[in-house]
Amino acid sequence: MEEQPVRVLACGDVEGRLNALFNRVQTIQKKTGQFDLLLCVGEFFGTTPEAEVEWQQYKTGVKKAPIHTYILGAASQETVKNFPSADGCELAENITYLGRRGVFTGASGLQIAYVSGKEALHEPAPAHCFTSKDLSALVAPLTSTSKFRGVDILLTSQWPRGVWHYGNNPEVDTKSCGSSSVANLADKLKPRYHFAALEGVHYERVPYRNHVVLQENAQHVSRFIALASVNNPAKKKYLYAFNIIPMKTMDPSELVKQPQDVTENPYRRATKDKTDTLKSSFSTEEEEPSHQFFFDLSKKQGGGHRGRGRKRHPDGEGRGRDQHDGDRHHQGPKQPRRHPQPSGPCWFCLASPQVEKHLVISIGTHCYLALAKGGLTPHHVLILPIGHYQSVVELSSEVVEEMEKYKSALISFYKSKGERCVLFERNYRSQHLQLQVVPVPLDRCTTEDIKEAFMVQAQEQQMELMEIPEHTDLKQIAPPGTPYFYVELDSGEKLFYRIQKHFPLQFGREVLASEALLNIPTRADWKECKQSREEEEESCKQLRDDFQSYDFTWDE
Repeated sequence: MEEQPVRVLACGDVEGRLNALFNRVQTIQKKTGQFDLLLCVGEFFGTTPEAEVEWQQYKTGVKKAPIHTYILGAASQETVKNFPSADGCELAENITYLGRRGVFTGASGLQIAYVSGKEALHEPAPAHCFTSKDLSALVAPLTSTSKFRGVDILLTSQWPRGVWHYGNNPEVDTKSCGSSSVANLADKLKPRYHFAALEGVHYERVPYRNHVVLQENAQHVSRFIALASVNNPAKKKYLYAFNIIPMKTMDPSELVKQPQDVTENPYRRATKDKTDTLKSSFSTEEEEPSHQFFFDLSKKQGGGHRGRGRKRHPDGEGRGRDQHDGDRHHQGPKQPRRHPQPSGPCWFCLASPQVEKHLVISIGTHCYLALAKGGLTPHHVLILPIGHYQSVVELSSEVVEEMEKYKSALISFYKSKGERCVLFERNYRSQHLQLQVVPVPLDRCTTEDIKEAFMVQAQEQQMELMEIPEHTDLKQIAPPGTPYFYVELDSGEKLFYRIQKHFPLQFGREVLASEALLNIPTRADWKECKQSREEEEESCKQLRDDFQSYDFTWDE
């Protein structure tokens, strides 16, 4: 039998406006049906005489809350008097004070963790404040079991500090807003929903993930929602309605589904930044000189460019190919760019005798563009680093930057031809990075068709292609040395498969050549598509001429 969701309402600071709150709840329930419970965060009681009169009506039973209502404790010294003890208790019919801190589990299995008040700035803590001991006492019993995955709901009055990192910005002063202790609590408890108040604004953060993509098992996402005060004059949202199936009864695969707008965890930012710093300090001091890579395309490729095919040397002087070691000391600090060299023969290092230079279309400072040998289509090209790098995740930042420039240029070029491009890389049984770029006519299929074809054909071969969230760096999920297959679609969507043992070498071509996409299955194997040297030279010259107006290296 399908599990029934629990229907929940969450509310911001009530501040004694009980009639306004409960009238609004009754209106909602008449329209949409009965809710199971109402959770109130922030300051529930008011300090005005009017607020006291309203409360007495509920306390004496003259009026009754129309829904089971659970509230947090005082968030200021003025309202402490309304709470007879630090332990939870019923304050009026249908109105229950949860307590200073703890876990409330409903009959449905819904697990709600809560902390009342504000973080204490000194010891001994005032009655309306919590301490680090309170948080430890809450966290330890929950996280001590290996089965702990998180809580369904977390209620705090204060915001978690830094919750806005990687997400949308709230209308608050981020320099002073929130508690670091609450942030740490949220990070440890992994709530599916976290509600807070006290700031007088409504803020619904985009969901954030609780795991490192492809390094840890997928976990559920967390949603942080701050609510305004009841009946605020600016009419900011103070009530939030949602349905939730308790985590303990939910199908695990459903629980860990990731929405499209999910972001990194805002509370683990410091660790991530340190990692990024380490990754960006890529040393190239031991690399070999590359001045011999810059050669005259107009001579090597049989003319056709009126002498403009020479790549300008990075120092703005000379052409590089005719320089000698003896000239270098005259150039001061402007040394030729150095590139990593292979330990043996390599077909794709531009300085290598093995490279087929007649296939070269364009040469940049760090990368070059070449016609694919035995290409799927006439415009199938490769983006390759000039130096010897095995995969995208090993590239230095300046190589990545120029590779992105080539990608942008190719996207514009293909668009002018009525085509969209698909990029893929296979870091398996290869020694030099080859980023394959294949154009697909717009009228043949949609981006979604391409994505589905890759997913379906991967499943048929017992491989699970995973979608990488937008803005996620491939280096985060595939450390150097990891064998993988990677696809990038024109929508920016990225698919990734960590290769375990065996992988079909022509998989990328096979998918694109399939009936669902280009419908040229006989061209799946590049060896079946070979041209003669003369045909390759003619194809390359034609493509070079066509691409020239999009080639950024001509402007440098």
